[in-house]
Amino acid sequence: MSYAAQAPQMSKTDPPQTDPVQSWLERREAANRAHANRAHANRAHVNRTNAQLSTGPRTQAGKQRSSLNALRHGLTARTAVLPTEDSAAFELHIQQFLDEYKPATPTETQLVHEMANTAWRLNRIPFLEAELLARATDAPDEHFDIVDAHRALATLGLHGQRLSRQFQKALDQLRHIQEERRELERRQLRDAAELFVHHQHKGLPWEPSDDGFVFSKEQVERHARHLMRKNEVRHIGNVRFNLAPRLTYPGTTEAAHMIAK
Repeated sequence: MSYAAQAPQMSKTDPPQTDPVQSWLERREAANRAHANRAHANRAHVNRTNAQLSTGPRTQAGKQRSSLNALRHGLTARTAVLPTEDSAAFELHIQQFLDEYKPATPTETQLVHEMANTAWRLNRIPFLEAELLARATDAPDEHFDIVDAHRALATLGLHGQRLSRQFQKALDQLRHIQEERRELERRQLRDAAELFVHHQHKGLPWEPSDDGFVFSKEQVERHARHLMRKNEVRHIGNVRFNLAPRLTYPGTTEAAHMIAK
């Protein structure tokens, strides 16, 4: 009588076997969570302690000075115009930038305003520097001397460098956007002019809006005439200036040269 091999069966009373690797991973994850909780509690305790130690200015004079820090030089204030400055002059300053760069889209207008605001702050720095030096040399006091003035000048210099980079970045972006827009307008206007000449040659009516153009018919017609004059001038220039020079030989006449030509 033969007996078939049977797999050993686990008794109901035997404890379940666990994967040692999985057990180690669970212990490590639990230790990491405990460490993170302790670190968070320590940070919260440190922040509460620092908040109790740093309460800002206590005297009325100190509180007043602190409230004016953002407007003292105005180089980092939200508004470009200080209460002591002329708002009409600032509006004229903005309009001059708009007249110079002629923005045609909201994005271009935003960049022009950013440049104008930055330039207004940059123009303020020389006056602030002169005021600091005058205060330190003309009427020095125990709270502000020439050393403090030089420290303030160094801070103004950093602000000036930051504002200059900000102005140049906005200017580069504006030039890039405007060049792309103008190049697209030139291509579209040339296409519209070609369609205008084509329909005019065939005696057919045509409007720029028929092909999705936003130009007026007068603009397209004016550009078509400009392109035709430009082509005529280019052709005349090629004939007069780009032909090979005539060669004459001794004993030949002008008529013989013309016949040979």
